[in-house]
Amino acid sequence: MLTIDCPFCGPRAEPEFTHGGEAHIARPAPDCSDEEWGRYLYVRTNPKGAHAERWCHTCGCGQWFNVVRDTVTHEVLAVYRMGEPRPAPG
Repeated sequence: MLTIDCPFCGPRAEPEFTHGGEAHIARPAPDCSDEEWGRYLYVRTNPKGAHAERWCHTCGCGQWFNVVRDTVTHEVLAVYRMGEPRPAPG
């Protein structure tokens, strides 16, 4: 089980959280093409290694934040609030 360090509440067990998908996905303009809208809805990266994800502390403060997690080891590499830039690797 993962331990996620909520930036608002501190370290908590993974079952308290809800995974929200890949972080830093920009919503296209309202007049975008159907193809562009389809890519926004369905196409995501699937990297091996560090991956930025959105998480919500649903059974706690209810706040959304970002987590950089290694998809191979599941190690949490960084936690940062929404609106903050992704931390540099290392």
